[in-house]
Amino acid sequence: MTEITDFKDLRIWQKGMDIAKECYFLTKKFPKDELYGMVQQIRRSASSIPANIAEGYGRRTTGEYRRFLSIAQGSVNELQTHLLLAEAVGLCDYEEIKPLITELQSETRMIITLIKKLS
Repeated sequence: MTEITDFKDLRIWQKGMDIAKECYFLTKKFPKDELYGMVQQIRRSASSIPANIAEGYGRRTTGEYRRFLSIAQGSVNELQTHLLLAEAVGLCDYEEIKPLITELQSETRMIITLIKKLS
C-alpha cells in the first residue's frame, strides 16, 4: 500500500479527475448553443467532485474534511442528474453516459466509505 502524502495520492481524487476529464470530452460534442447551459453545468459539477475532495483533504479538522466529502457527494448527484437530463433532451445517447454513470456510482461508494472511516 502506498503512503498518502498529498491529495493527488488519493484514489478517490484520481477517480474524480477521470470523471471530470470524461465529462469535458463528452460535452465537446454538444451543440454550441449549449455552451452556457448544459455544457457549463456538467463541467462545473464534474470539476467540483475532485476539487472538494482536495479542499477537504487540506482542511485542518476531520469534521471539515467530512463536510467537503459530503459536498463532493452532492456534486456527484448533481452531475448524474445533468447527464441524465442531457440524454433525455437528446444531447447525447445513454450509451455515451452509461460508463460515466457507472463511475459515479463507484465514486459514491468510495466517498461514503471514506466518510464512515473518518467518523
